[in-house]
Amino acid sequence: MSRFRMYPTPSQQAALLEQCGHARYLWNLALEQWSMWTRDKGATPGYLEQARQLTEARAMFGWLRAGSQTVQQQALRDFDQAVKNFYAGTHRRPTWRRAGLHEGFRIVGSQASRIVRLNRKWAAANVPKVGWVRFRLSRAVPDAKSYRVTRDRVGRWHLAFAVIPPPIPAPGTGEVVGVDRGITVSAALSTGELLSCPGLSARERERLKHLQRRLARCRRGSNRRRRVKAAIAKLSARAGDRRKDWVEKTSTDLARRFDVIRVEDLRIAQMTRRPRPKPDPDRPGRYLPNRRRAKAGLNRGILANGWGALVTCSEHKAAGRVEKVNPAYTSQTCSVCRHCVPENRESQAVFRCVACGHQANADVNIAAGRAVSARRETPVRVSPKREPQHATST
Repeated sequence: MSRFRMYPTPSQQAALLEQCGHARYLWNLALEQWSMWTRDKGATPGYLEQARQLTEARAMFGWLRAGSQTVQQQALRDFDQAVKNFYAGTHRRPTWRRAGLHEGFRIVGSQASRIVRLNRKWAAANVPKVGWVRFRLSRAVPDAKSYRVTRDRVGRWHLAFAVIPPPIPAPGTGEVVGVDRGITVSAALSTGELLSCPGLSARERERLKHLQRRLARCRRGSNRRRRVKAAIAKLSARAGDRRKDWVEKTSTDLARRFDVIRVEDLRIAQMTRRPRPKPDPDRPGRYLPNRRRAKAGLNRGILANGWGALVTCSEHKAAGRVEKVNPAYTSQTCSVCRHCVPENRESQAVFRCVACGHQANADVNIAAGRAVSARRETPVRVSPKREPQHATST
């Protein structure tokens, strides 16, 4: 996905928001029709039937007729494809789209190729019913058959072309790197490098805390609450931009330097779920403490360090060169002698092998262990009751 920053005029912004509203309305309407299906009813309307219904609705309602039929039909096509992907098991179930959160639409066909270059830094795209909208030429415009216009929560407009960039070729040196993802250290490499994902500064974190307290005191629906939410969204977008930039640069660096990249096979979606409530057996209707606040902080740390995005980008750029290793007992396994006991992990940051005496940073040791292990290998875990066997000289 190649994305560019758009700079529409105020009148163009109003027209773009109207197009986003039409696309969102038709998506939700198609989702409502699909959700009403039951076993005693017939099949729900497909794209062809919904397109005929759209023609009748445009003839009946002027506000819908004022929008672009290309955008509206494409929203129905996108929903139809989303349903097919859900039944194929490759994507999740389609969900409702909300105003202010899901603002965007897609253009496919001849309109997608109507891009003109104004000068060295600027170009323009012809959006139906809106006109020529300028966007910044931060890179070369790809030859794509479709593009998507989106608006984030901060109010920034983007133009994204649906293209798959070619993978980065392997250096051919035979180098293998292990990557351990963590909270304090975002990524520890087997080479000894400790990489940290940049986030908000201390001053920005204080401002975010202040804004969150103000938001709690604001009345729902007030203008002050709207302004505070916009300020919070601006800080969140700033942290997200820094995280995306770090992930892109780090994954590119790994793909260019190493032939094989080994990471732990983690299910991040399951790891970041809320803890389940624990009913109190002695008091019906009451619940026991389940450490939900601590779990919420851990979830924020995992998501803020871009664990999933780093692996996903690496798989795209180093296609076929990313191996996922079983993470079982890797924090207790020595990367030198493969001795595995809980006593090896002295603390959260220090690793000292009780068998060979190897000492290193705990995250670096885990990454080094992944660099020398294959996907099918599992370290042999020694029972804590057994003493480590040392070689004796005769």
